[in-house]
Amino acid sequence: MARIGDMVEGMKKNPKNVRFLDLCRVCDFYFGVPRQQGTSHRVYKTPWSGDPRVNIQDDRGHAKVYQVKQVLTAIEKKEMEDALKK
Repeated sequence: MARIGDMVEGMKKNPKNVRFLDLCRVCDFYFGVPRQQGTSHRVYKTPWSGDPRVNIQDDRGHAKVYQVKQVLTAIEKKEMEDALKK
């Protein structure tokens, strides 16, 4: 997990320079297998209602900044919910 943790910290420090494949690895770790892949988009299911998905898109090898921020917000929400369950 240290590697994933390092990636997340790097994304927090610089969301503008995130490789798409790194964002995919982070999303795979936190949200599991995407329900859609094979196109320029990957869609991950999240465990809460409302907007229950994370959608990321390959932009010439990099992730879009607003999507990196959405993923970071979803990770924080998931970690808070997991902590409340303990």
